[in-house]
Amino acid sequence: MKAFVCNEFGPVDIHKVEDVTEPELLDGQVLIDVKAAGVSFPEVLIVQGLYQFKPPFPFIPGGEVAGVISKIGNGVEGYKEGDRVIAMCGNGAMAEKVAASAASLTKLPESMSFPEGAAFPMNYGTTIHGLKQRANLQEGETLMVSGAAGGLGITAIHVGKAMGAKVIATASSEEKLEICKQEGADEVVLYPRDMDKDKQKEFSNNLKAVAPNGIDVIYDIVGGDYAEPSLRAIARNGRYLVIGFTAGIPKMPLNLTLLKECQIVGVFWGQFQGLEPEVNKQNFDDCFKMVTDGKFKPLVSHTYKIEDSVEALKFIQDRKATGKVIVEF
Repeated sequence: MKAFVCNEFGPVDIHKVEDVTEPELLDGQVLIDVKAAGVSFPEVLIVQGLYQFKPPFPFIPGGEVAGVISKIGNGVEGYKEGDRVIAMCGNGAMAEKVAASAASLTKLPESMSFPEGAAFPMNYGTTIHGLKQRANLQEGETLMVSGAAGGLGITAIHVGKAMGAKVIATASSEEKLEICKQEGADEVVLYPRDMDKDKQKEFSNNLKAVAPNGIDVIYDIVGGDYAEPSLRAIARNGRYLVIGFTAGIPKMPLNLTLLKECQIVGVFWGQFQGLEPEVNKQNFDDCFKMVTDGKFKPLVSHTYKIEDSVEALKFIQDRKATGKVIVEF
């Protein structure tokens, strides 16, 4: 079978598509004929050896998969050959076939396409866990999303709006902000690519202008120099969700948490879905219902063939992605 293989850590373009052996099926696993694999920023880091988890060589990147079960392993219940499913498989998704634990599977509704399904696991799983379990977002509250035009940010707009929040989207270009408005954002705020002290103050003031009573929940994907000015615009009893830090790990002035009586809350969906699988399953059921009720439609912005996997990773690396990037089979 064809797969995008990483034999050593290095720049994105040194990795290639190769013919590899079909994965062996272990007890408790199913074999999935991959129809679409989600590609995210972690894959860009993993193949370069820059991620916190470093798989042994050789490995096939890609943790999100949508496809059809072609074989059932011993001890698997509740699934059969031919079922349409999505799964988080850790690694291995950027291949024609992948073995995945049955515990990681969710049945894909017939109303959703495979690319839409591959856009779901990590991004929507992270977002609904963050907004429900970690932030306890309430109808009528104000939600700010940083880096809102990317694959993860768009899901926060979708789910936040579906939960009844007013959504403020922030991004680095007018083009990206326009996409955020099209996907449901109520307000948009532009931030500069290079942030100095004056620009930090300006960004914070712009946030306060669209949220004069403060921001109840901040969904921060970007971090870096953008974090502190966002925190300065938070409301009393606000919740600052640490989702990621594509601009670097920020150093936050903790006196602000005292003055604002706010919380800084970590969101680690990968750990949560392993420790609380039943709650995670309910989260996905809630998200699927939002889709079937017409609250939102997953945004798949770019699709690539497996032979073009390097281009897919470069597209994300260059911060060009808006919505989800997919490798199709």
